[in-house]
Amino acid sequence: MIAILNNPTFRALFAAQVIALVGTGLLTVGLGLLAYDLAGERAGVVLGLALTLKMVAYVGLSPVAQAVATRLPRKGVLVGADAVRALVALCLPFVSEVWQIYVLIFVLQSASATFTPAFQATIPDVLPDEAEYTRALSLSRLAYDLENLLSPAFAALLLTLVGYSWLFVGTVLGFVVSGLLVLLAAVPPLGADAGQRPFRERLTRGIRIYLATPRLRGLWALNLAASAVGAFVLVNTVVLVRSGYGGDERSLALAMAAFGAGSMGAALILPRLLERMADRPVMMGGAQGLVVVALIMGALISFGGLPGWTVFLLVWAMIGFLYASVLTPSGRLLRRSAHAEDRPAVFAAQFALSHACWLVTYPTAGWAAQGLGMGGALVLLGLMALLGVVVARVVWPAGLKREIVHEHPDLPSDHPHLRAHGGRRHAHVFVIDDEHRVWPTQG
Repeated sequence: MIAILNNPTFRALFAAQVIALVGTGLLTVGLGLLAYDLAGERAGVVLGLALTLKMVAYVGLSPVAQAVATRLPRKGVLVGADAVRALVALCLPFVSEVWQIYVLIFVLQSASATFTPAFQATIPDVLPDEAEYTRALSLSRLAYDLENLLSPAFAALLLTLVGYSWLFVGTVLGFVVSGLLVLLAAVPPLGADAGQRPFRERLTRGIRIYLATPRLRGLWALNLAASAVGAFVLVNTVVLVRSGYGGDERSLALAMAAFGAGSMGAALILPRLLERMADRPVMMGGAQGLVVVALIMGALISFGGLPGWTVFLLVWAMIGFLYASVLTPSGRLLRRSAHAEDRPAVFAAQFALSHACWLVTYPTAGWAAQGLGMGGALVLLGLMALLGVVVARVVWPAGLKREIVHEHPDLPSDHPHLRAHGGRRHAHVFVIDDEHRVWPTQG
């Protein structure tokens, strides 16, 4: 896996990702402390609304930002988004009112909604070999999990030396260094045709390709399954550990570390596993495992109380492993489902639609825990995950071939596509594009 860092462009981009993640981790800790200073006991409400604004920016602005950015140089978009994030973080130490937090976080997350899909769509162009790209996805998964584990510890260390406002300075430095690394990297440009389409088509093209492709419709349903169980872990672990087990901050850190360790274990195993198995059975298996674990654990909590601490940690590690098994291969599906010039739009569609799932499951996890108890909430979210698995199995049937026999009754007989493939009826690797606007239902 580490061998792909020999590619200098990917090495620079991966370093940019890691450094930006560390900056984001410091921002998360600093923002919580800032909210408490400004709102006291209402800090949770402030942070909850800030997270909601983050999801609204991700869902609503990502396709719009991508449609606008298509006409701009790819490197300029990435560096510009990092510059905006750095400027916003630089403003945070001077915030004196709660509403200022909301405005700044919305602007920062809007920049992230521009940066992240564009960055993700760049990596397949840097690593065109599928095996190398799979290793890159696993390495990115490891980076996210390590950031979740190490950034809070790094922030705690800094807080023993300086005030929390300096955490925002660390965030600024993270985004500045990230932008410099992207600026120095040999980022491949977008295809010339991508920016020539009308704005309305650029705005909707990614969603249209996504929803017309069976494997991507299945991916959206599997995103729901993963986010349902994942939301329970991220929202309710603190309550389970502190109230259920009587644990302290270290116990909470250990529980989240177990979840992260399971996810990292999957990231290490998946590259070799995906050399032997197709994406669908791996992702379906992970999602089905999440359903089984959530329903069994929810029933046990409802009727028998919390299990022992060691069992709880093992279950959280298992959930982390299954969660990563669903999400890590998703980039392979996106890469396979669009031409290079359409990948930014498709990655932006995935970014928006997957976060739409979180926009539903995050509040559900919180409200259900209050109304149904922890066991009932986990069962409810397990049933949401089951719904996602059932929908995925229906809309993404097993055995779909990459090369599909199909016809083109709508194209003129002298069309270049027909000449290139030997007539109206032919077979090739099928993706949705200008010549293939719907998925063939039969050969």
